[in-house]
Amino acid sequence: MKHNPATYVPIIDSSNLPKAAPRLPASSARPDEPWYRYLTIDLIWYVLGYTLFHPWTSWVLVLCLRAQLTPYDAVEMKIVSAWALLMSAMGIFGIVSEKIAYGSPREVDLAEEVIVITGGVEGLGALLAETYGMRNANVAVLDTKKVGEDEAEEKGVVYYECDVSDVKQVEAAVAEIVENLGPPTILINNAGIVHSKSILESTAEEIEQTFRTNTLSHWTTLRTILPHMLRESRGTIVTVSSVLGSWGAANLSAYCASKAALLAMHQSLRAELAQNPDAADIKTILVTPGQMSTQMFADVKTPSNFLAPMLAPVDVAKEILRLIERGESGEVAVPLYSRYISVLGVLPIGVQALVRRWSGVDKAMTTSKKVTSEKK
Repeated sequence: MKHNPATYVPIIDSSNLPKAAPRLPASSARPDEPWYRYLTIDLIWYVLGYTLFHPWTSWVLVLCLRAQLTPYDAVEMKIVSAWALLMSAMGIFGIVSEKIAYGSPREVDLAEEVIVITGGVEGLGALLAETYGMRNANVAVLDTKKVGEDEAEEKGVVYYECDVSDVKQVEAAVAEIVENLGPPTILINNAGIVHSKSILESTAEEIEQTFRTNTLSHWTTLRTILPHMLRESRGTIVTVSSVLGSWGAANLSAYCASKAALLAMHQSLRAELAQNPDAADIKTILVTPGQMSTQMFADVKTPSNFLAPMLAPVDVAKEILRLIERGESGEVAVPLYSRYISVLGVLPIGVQALVRRWSGVDKAMTTSKKVTSEKK
Protein backbone atom coordinates (compact mmCIF):
# COMPACT_ATOMS: atom_id res chain seq x y z
CA MET A 1 0.00 0.00 0.00
CA LYS A 2 1.37 3.39 -0.99
CA HIS A 3 0.83 6.52 1.02
CA ASN A 4 0.21 9.90 -0.49
CA PRO A 5 3.11 12.07 0.77
CA ALA A 6 0.84 15.10 0.76
CA THR A 7 -1.54 13.57 3.30
CA TYR A 8 0.56 11.03 5.22
CA VAL A 9 1.47 12.15 8.76
CA PRO A 10 3.63 9.79 10.85
CA ILE A 11 2.41 8.99 14.34
CA ILE A 12 5.03 9.43 17.11
CA ASP A 13 4.67 7.92 20.56
CA SER A 14 5.40 10.92 22.80
CA SER A 15 5.49 8.73 25.95
CA ASN A 16 9.00 7.53 25.06
CA LEU A 17 10.44 11.02 24.47
CA PRO A 18 12.74 12.46 27.17
CA LYS A 19 11.25 15.16 29.35
CA ALA A 20 13.10 18.49 29.43
CA ALA A 21 12.45 21.23 31.92
CA PRO A 22 11.67 24.59 30.32
CA ARG A 23 14.59 27.01 30.39
CA LEU A 24 14.33 30.79 30.12
CA PRO A 25 16.84 32.76 28.03
CA ALA A 26 20.09 33.62 29.80
CA SER A 27 19.27 37.33 29.55
CA SER A 28 16.47 36.87 32.07
CA ALA A 29 18.85 35.37 34.63
CA ARG A 30 19.59 38.60 36.46
CA PRO A 31 18.89 39.56 40.06
CA ASP A 32 15.63 41.27 40.89
CA GLU A 33 16.04 44.93 41.70
CA PRO A 34 13.63 47.43 43.24
CA TRP A 35 11.46 49.34 40.81
CA TYR A 36 13.23 52.64 41.36
CA ARG A 37 16.44 51.17 39.93
CA TYR A 38 14.74 51.22 36.54
CA LEU A 39 13.65 54.84 36.94
CA THR A 40 16.19 57.10 35.25
CA ILE A 41 16.22 60.65 33.96
CA ASP A 42 16.43 59.21 30.44
CA LEU A 43 13.15 57.33 30.93
CA ILE A 44 11.45 60.46 32.27
CA TRP A 45 12.76 62.55 29.37
CA TYR A 46 11.63 59.89 26.86
CA VAL A 47 8.09 59.90 28.24
CA LEU A 48 7.91 63.70 28.30
CA GLY A 49 9.20 63.81 24.73
CA TYR A 50 6.17 61.88 23.53
CA THR A 51 3.64 63.64 25.77
CA LEU A 52 4.05 67.12 27.21
CA PHE A 53 6.87 68.20 24.90
CA HIS A 54 5.47 66.68 21.70
CA PRO A 55 3.82 69.12 19.23
CA TRP A 56 0.95 66.77 18.33
CA THR A 57 0.12 66.04 21.97
CA SER A 58 0.23 69.76 22.74
CA TRP A 59 -2.39 70.45 20.07
CA VAL A 60 -4.53 67.59 21.40
CA LEU A 61 -4.84 69.55 24.65
CA VAL A 62 -6.12 72.52 22.66
CA LEU A 63 -8.66 70.31 20.88
CA CYS A 64 -9.79 68.82 24.18
CA LEU A 65 -10.50 72.26 25.62
CA ARG A 66 -12.40 73.26 22.49
CA ALA A 67 -14.41 70.03 22.70
CA GLN A 68 -15.54 71.28 26.12
CA LEU A 69 -16.55 74.59 24.49
CA THR A 70 -13.81 76.50 26.28
CA PRO A 71 -13.74 80.08 24.92
CA TYR A 72 -10.69 81.15 22.94
CA ASP A 73 -10.09 84.05 25.30
CA ALA A 74 -10.07 81.83 28.42
CA VAL A 75 -6.82 81.77 30.38
CA GLU A 76 -6.38 78.00 30.10
CA MET A 77 -6.97 78.13 26.35
CA LYS A 78 -4.35 80.86 25.93
CA ILE A 79 -1.82 78.86 27.97
CA VAL A 80 -2.21 75.57 26.08
CA SER A 81 -2.32 77.37 22.72
CA ALA A 82 0.89 79.23 23.50
CA TRP A 83 2.50 75.98 24.65
CA ALA A 84 1.41 74.16 21.46
CA LEU A 85 2.80 76.98 19.30
CA LEU A 86 6.09 76.90 21.23
CA MET A 87 6.46 73.12 20.85
CA SER A 88 5.62 73.34 17.14
CA ALA A 89 8.15 76.13 16.61
CA MET A 90 10.85 74.14 18.42
CA GLY A 91 10.05 71.05 16.35
CA ILE A 92 10.26 72.98 13.07
CA PHE A 93 13.46 74.67 14.19
CA GLY A 94 15.02 71.27 14.93
CA ILE A 95 14.10 69.92 11.49
CA VAL A 96 15.46 72.99 9.70
CA SER A 97 18.62 72.98 11.81
CA GLU A 98 19.41 69.36 10.96
CA LYS A 99 18.65 70.01 7.30
CA ILE A 100 21.14 72.89 7.23
CA ALA A 101 23.78 70.91 9.12
CA TYR A 102 23.48 67.51 7.45
CA GLY A 103 21.72 68.06 4.13
CA SER A 104 19.40 65.57 2.46
CA PRO A 105 19.66 61.85 3.29
CA ARG A 106 21.10 59.39 0.79
CA GLU A 107 19.42 56.25 -0.45
CA VAL A 108 20.57 53.10 1.34
CA ASP A 109 20.00 49.59 0.00
CA LEU A 110 21.76 47.03 2.20
CA ALA A 111 22.03 44.63 -0.73
CA GLU A 112 24.27 47.16 -2.48
CA GLU A 113 26.31 48.24 0.56
CA VAL A 114 29.59 46.81 1.83
CA ILE A 115 29.97 47.36 5.57
CA VAL A 116 33.36 47.38 7.30
CA ILE A 117 33.44 47.28 11.11
CA THR A 118 36.61 47.53 13.18
CA GLY A 119 36.67 45.74 16.52
CA GLY A 120 33.59 43.75 15.59
CA VAL A 121 34.17 40.47 17.45
CA GLU A 122 32.90 41.63 20.84
CA GLY A 123 30.72 44.33 22.38
CA LEU A 124 29.03 47.03 20.33
CA GLY A 125 30.89 46.13 17.13
CA ALA A 126 29.81 42.49 17.37
CA LEU A 127 26.18 43.46 17.85
CA LEU A 128 26.27 45.68 14.77
CA ALA A 129 28.06 43.06 12.67
CA GLU A 130 25.75 40.20 13.66
CA THR A 131 22.63 42.33 13.14
CA TYR A 132 23.65 43.14 9.59
CA GLY A 133 24.81 39.54 9.07
CA MET A 134 21.35 38.24 9.95
CA ARG A 135 19.94 40.60 7.35
CA ASN A 136 22.18 39.16 4.62
CA ALA A 137 24.19 42.36 4.23
CA ASN A 138 27.83 42.30 3.08
CA VAL A 139 29.69 42.66 6.38
CA ALA A 140 33.46 42.55 6.93
CA VAL A 141 34.99 42.75 10.41
CA LEU A 142 38.57 43.78 11.14
CA ASP A 143 39.77 42.51 14.52
CA THR A 144 42.81 40.88 16.11
CA LYS A 145 40.65 38.14 17.60
CA LYS A 146 40.12 34.99 15.55
CA VAL A 147 36.68 33.64 14.64
CA GLY A 148 36.15 30.11 13.33
CA GLU A 149 34.80 29.54 9.84
CA ASP A 150 31.71 27.75 11.11
CA GLU A 151 30.86 30.57 13.51
CA ALA A 152 31.49 33.19 10.82
CA GLU A 153 29.24 31.35 8.35
CA GLU A 154 26.52 31.01 10.96
CA LYS A 155 26.61 34.76 11.68
CA GLY A 156 26.81 35.72 8.01
CA VAL A 157 29.91 37.85 8.61
CA VAL A 158 33.34 37.75 6.98
CA TYR A 159 36.12 38.15 9.54
CA TYR A 160 39.61 39.41 8.72
CA GLU A 161 42.31 38.97 11.35
CA CYS A 162 43.79 42.46 11.31
CA ASP A 163 45.44 44.86 13.73
CA VAL A 164 43.85 48.18 12.79
CA SER A 165 46.79 50.05 14.34
CA ASP A 166 49.03 48.59 11.62
CA VAL A 167 48.78 50.49 8.32
CA LYS A 168 49.98 47.62 6.12
CA GLN A 169 47.58 45.12 7.67
CA VAL A 170 44.63 47.47 7.14
CA GLU A 171 45.57 48.16 3.52
CA ALA A 172 45.94 44.42 2.83
CA ALA A 173 42.61 43.60 4.51
CA VAL A 174 40.73 46.32 2.62
CA ALA A 175 42.23 45.10 -0.66
CA GLU A 176 40.81 41.63 0.09
CA ILE A 177 37.43 43.13 0.97
CA VAL A 178 37.28 45.03 -2.31
CA GLU A 179 38.13 41.85 -4.21
CA ASN A 180 35.74 39.57 -2.31
CA LEU A 181 32.79 41.83 -1.45
CA GLY A 182 33.23 45.04 -3.39
CA PRO A 183 34.17 48.64 -2.53
CA PRO A 184 33.32 49.54 1.10
CA THR A 185 30.50 52.07 1.40
CA ILE A 186 29.86 51.98 5.17
CA LEU A 187 32.73 52.26 7.67
CA ILE A 188 32.12 51.84 11.40
CA ASN A 189 35.29 52.74 13.31
CA ASN A 190 34.62 51.02 16.62
CA ALA A 191 37.89 49.35 17.73
CA GLY A 192 39.24 50.49 21.07
CA ILE A 193 41.31 49.50 24.08
CA VAL A 194 41.69 50.93 27.57
CA HIS A 195 44.44 50.94 30.20
CA SER A 196 42.90 51.92 33.53
CA LYS A 197 46.04 53.38 35.04
CA SER A 198 47.11 56.76 36.31
CA ILE A 199 49.47 58.93 34.29
CA LEU A 200 52.45 57.99 36.47
CA GLU A 201 51.65 54.26 36.32
CA SER A 202 51.14 54.17 32.55
CA THR A 203 54.06 53.06 30.44
CA ALA A 204 55.09 54.68 27.16
CA GLU A 205 54.18 51.46 25.33
CA GLU A 206 50.65 51.43 26.81
CA ILE A 207 50.03 55.06 25.91
CA GLU A 208 51.30 54.55 22.37
CA GLN A 209 49.18 51.40 21.94
CA THR A 210 46.08 53.26 23.15
CA PHE A 211 46.52 56.08 20.65
CA ARG A 212 47.44 53.76 17.79
CA THR A 213 44.28 51.69 18.31
CA ASN A 214 41.78 54.31 19.46
CA THR A 215 42.88 57.27 17.35
CA LEU A 216 45.42 56.64 14.60
CA SER A 217 43.50 53.62 13.32
CA HIS A 218 40.69 56.00 12.30
CA TRP A 219 43.07 57.90 10.02
CA THR A 220 44.34 54.63 8.58
CA THR A 221 40.90 53.25 7.75
CA LEU A 222 39.70 56.61 6.41
CA ARG A 223 42.71 57.09 4.15
CA THR A 224 42.26 53.54 2.87
CA ILE A 225 38.47 53.35 2.49
CA LEU A 226 37.37 56.94 1.79
CA PRO A 227 38.78 56.92 -1.79
CA HIS A 228 36.45 54.00 -2.59
CA MET A 229 33.48 55.96 -1.23
CA LEU A 230 34.41 58.98 -3.32
CA ARG A 231 34.58 56.84 -6.46
CA GLU A 232 31.18 55.35 -5.60
CA SER A 233 29.85 58.84 -4.74
CA ARG A 234 28.16 57.49 -1.61
CA GLY A 235 29.00 56.26 1.84
CA THR A 236 28.54 56.50 5.60
CA ILE A 237 31.34 56.95 8.14
CA VAL A 238 30.64 56.18 11.81
CA THR A 239 33.12 57.47 14.40
CA VAL A 240 32.73 55.83 17.81
CA SER A 241 34.17 58.17 20.43
CA SER A 242 33.11 58.49 24.08
CA VAL A 243 31.50 60.97 26.42
CA LEU A 244 34.80 60.90 28.32
CA GLY A 245 36.40 62.61 25.34
CA SER A 246 34.60 65.79 26.42
CA TRP A 247 35.00 65.49 30.17
CA GLY A 248 37.93 63.24 31.07
CA ALA A 249 38.33 61.09 34.17
CA ALA A 250 41.03 60.13 36.64
CA ASN A 251 43.02 56.97 35.83
CA LEU A 252 41.82 57.08 32.20
CA SER A 253 44.00 59.84 30.80
CA ALA A 254 45.23 57.99 27.69
CA TYR A 255 41.77 56.64 26.87
CA CYS A 256 40.07 60.03 27.34
CA ALA A 257 42.71 61.86 25.31
CA SER A 258 42.51 59.35 22.47
CA LYS A 259 38.72 59.70 22.35
CA ALA A 260 38.90 63.51 22.57
CA ALA A 261 41.10 63.53 19.46
CA LEU A 262 38.30 61.75 17.58
CA LEU A 263 35.91 64.63 18.28
CA ALA A 264 38.22 67.08 16.50
CA MET A 265 38.96 64.58 13.75
CA HIS A 266 35.24 64.10 13.09
CA GLN A 267 34.68 67.84 12.74
CA SER A 268 37.65 68.14 10.38
CA LEU A 269 36.33 65.22 8.33
CA ARG A 270 32.91 66.86 7.99
CA ALA A 271 34.54 70.14 6.92
CA GLU A 272 36.67 68.43 4.27
CA LEU A 273 33.77 66.42 2.88
CA ALA A 274 31.68 69.59 2.63
CA GLN A 275 34.33 71.06 0.30
CA ASN A 276 34.41 68.01 -1.97
CA PRO A 277 31.67 67.89 -4.66
CA ASP A 278 32.07 64.10 -4.93
CA ALA A 279 31.22 63.70 -1.23
CA ALA A 280 27.68 65.08 -1.32
CA ASP A 281 26.26 61.64 -0.49
CA ILE A 282 28.88 60.65 2.07
CA LYS A 283 27.30 60.87 5.51
CA THR A 284 29.01 61.07 8.90
CA ILE A 285 27.81 59.86 12.29
CA LEU A 286 29.49 60.71 15.60
CA VAL A 287 28.83 58.35 18.52
CA THR A 288 29.58 59.56 22.06
CA PRO A 289 28.06 57.00 24.44
CA GLY A 290 28.28 56.87 28.19
CA GLN A 291 29.32 53.75 30.06
CA MET A 292 28.27 50.56 28.30
CA SER A 293 27.98 47.09 29.79
CA THR A 294 30.78 45.66 27.65
CA GLN A 295 33.96 43.84 28.63
CA MET A 296 35.91 47.11 28.53
CA PHE A 297 34.22 48.57 31.62
CA ALA A 298 32.54 45.44 32.96
CA ASP A 299 33.62 45.89 36.59
CA VAL A 300 33.15 49.67 36.79
CA LYS A 301 30.16 50.83 38.80
CA THR A 302 28.32 53.83 37.40
CA PRO A 303 28.39 56.77 39.87
CA SER A 304 24.66 57.49 39.52
CA ASN A 305 22.15 55.06 38.08
CA PHE A 306 19.49 57.80 37.89
CA LEU A 307 21.55 60.49 36.12
CA ALA A 308 24.06 58.25 34.33
CA PRO A 309 22.52 54.80 33.78
CA MET A 310 24.55 51.91 32.45
CA LEU A 311 23.90 51.39 28.74
CA ALA A 312 23.35 48.06 27.06
CA PRO A 313 25.14 47.89 23.67
CA VAL A 314 21.74 47.50 22.00
CA ASP A 315 20.74 50.97 23.24
CA VAL A 316 23.59 52.48 21.22
CA ALA A 317 23.41 50.05 18.30
CA LYS A 318 19.77 50.75 17.48
CA GLU A 319 20.48 54.49 17.20
CA ILE A 320 23.45 53.86 14.90
CA LEU A 321 21.42 51.47 12.75
CA ARG A 322 18.57 53.98 12.51
CA LEU A 323 20.80 56.76 11.14
CA ILE A 324 22.73 54.47 8.79
CA GLU A 325 19.64 52.97 7.21
CA ARG A 326 17.91 56.31 6.85
CA GLY A 327 20.99 57.54 5.00
CA GLU A 328 21.39 60.43 7.42
CA SER A 329 24.27 62.16 9.15
CA GLY A 330 23.92 62.90 12.84
CA GLU A 331 25.11 62.30 16.36
CA VAL A 332 24.32 59.45 18.74
CA ALA A 333 24.68 60.76 22.29
CA VAL A 334 23.21 58.49 24.95
CA PRO A 335 22.34 58.58 27.79
CA LEU A 336 20.82 62.05 28.15
CA TYR A 337 23.73 63.69 29.97
CA SER A 338 26.12 62.94 27.11
CA ARG A 339 24.18 65.38 24.89
CA TYR A 340 24.88 68.28 27.22
CA ILE A 341 28.24 67.35 28.77
CA SER A 342 30.03 69.97 26.67
CA VAL A 343 27.90 72.71 28.29
CA LEU A 344 29.75 72.10 31.56
CA GLY A 345 32.87 73.54 29.95
CA VAL A 346 31.35 77.05 29.86
CA LEU A 347 30.42 77.03 33.55
CA PRO A 348 32.60 78.79 36.14
CA ILE A 349 35.58 76.65 37.13
CA GLY A 350 34.32 76.35 40.70
CA VAL A 351 30.97 75.00 39.51
CA GLN A 352 32.80 72.52 37.28
CA ALA A 353 34.79 71.31 40.28
CA LEU A 354 31.61 70.79 42.29
CA VAL A 355 29.94 68.90 39.44
CA ARG A 356 32.96 66.60 39.12
CA ARG A 357 32.93 65.98 42.86
CA TRP A 358 29.20 65.28 42.99
CA SER A 359 29.19 63.11 39.88
CA GLY A 360 31.86 60.75 41.21
CA VAL A 361 33.42 60.45 37.74
CA ASP A 362 36.97 60.65 39.11
CA LYS A 363 36.37 57.85 41.63
CA ALA A 364 34.62 55.43 39.28
CA MET A 365 37.81 53.70 38.14
CA THR A 366 38.94 53.04 41.71
CA THR A 367 36.38 50.21 41.76
CA SER A 368 37.89 48.66 38.66
CA LYS A 369 40.38 45.81 38.88
CA LYS A 370 41.56 46.23 35.31
CA VAL A 371 45.25 46.67 34.81
CA THR A 372 45.46 45.33 31.28
CA SER A 373 43.86 46.44 28.06
CA GLU A 374 40.77 44.80 26.63
CA LYS A 375 39.10 45.00 23.27
CA LYS A 376 35.55 46.25 23.06
